[in-house]
Amino acid sequence: MADDVLLLYDDLMLEHDTGPGHPERADRLRAIRDSLREQPVAGTRWEKPQPATNEQIELVHTKAHVKQIESLRGKSLSIDADTLVSPRSVEAAHIACGAAIDGVIAITTGSTKRAFALIRPPGHHAETHRAMGFCLFNNIAVAAAYAHSELKRKRILIIDWDVHHGNGTQQAFYNTKDILFFSTHRSPFYPGTGAADEVGANNGIGYTVNIPIPPGFGDGEYHEIYSQLLVPIADAYKPDLILVSAGFDSHQNDPLGGMKVTDNGFANLCSIVCDIANRHTDGRLALILEGGYNTNALATSTRACLEVLTGSSEPCTPPNPHYDQLYEVINLVKSNHKPHWPI
Repeated sequence: MADDVLLLYDDLMLEHDTGPGHPERADRLRAIRDSLREQPVAGTRWEKPQPATNEQIELVHTKAHVKQIESLRGKSLSIDADTLVSPRSVEAAHIACGAAIDGVIAITTGSTKRAFALIRPPGHHAETHRAMGFCLFNNIAVAAAYAHSELKRKRILIIDWDVHHGNGTQQAFYNTKDILFFSTHRSPFYPGTGAADEVGANNGIGYTVNIPIPPGFGDGEYHEIYSQLLVPIADAYKPDLILVSAGFDSHQNDPLGGMKVTDNGFANLCSIVCDIANRHTDGRLALILEGGYNTNALATSTRACLEVLTGSSEPCTPPNPHYDQLYEVINLVKSNHKPHWPI
């Protein structure tokens, strides 16, 4: 059981205004905040994060990209069809990125074993040189790079269970073995990356593990994928830090994802990751919020994961998988990674 779970949050992130009808809206974060404050999860505590500095953000992003985003302070405009800014969006992005860094610092220095950065805008689509997919800075990538360069973590495992592929996170670490990127994502789907044969390059060959899955997969299928693929790879890699891009848009009630994962399904994924953390990182683990566009499902899934992180409840056994395509997916990934991992 964790000593506590640190919740990193600031109301300023609600002021990132994406306009009427946009799926990545302030109500997402407000729903999580209100749920957890009205009915707190025992073993959690709140803290305001510090904003990330430009120097920290430039551990991943180019100076030109950071300069471009900084130039948007106080403005309202569209960077692309999906990615918008309002007058306080850049401040919110610095807070979001800083929360991810603060979570990593907290679990690494021992002030807590587990942290959850409750943040927006999300980050995993932002590439080194551009914003995209609702994302301005890549929060989890910056946190991982900070942990590697400043906190001397040598084997960082990033797990991305958002329904969309984290193309920006993959791009940031595609050529290194110091960060292992493991992603489950719907395919074909936005942003069009994340094929099973995208396995890394140069020193990073084998350290990008993509599991592209068809729509309709639910708790049983996800549990089987994580049990058969993530667990043996993680045990062989022996990470000294684990971070999760925790997107909840594969929830059965999400308007965008097309998947069938339930609150209990996310709790099961979190439990698998906690078990890996217990074996390799003394239980130390940080989740960083990504997508999830049904506000109620987002709040209940976040709560389900927090109950696992605090040890206050155990998830129910997931149902048996029932999609024949599941084993096609698993075998495809195994064929691409048998040279690299004991799967």
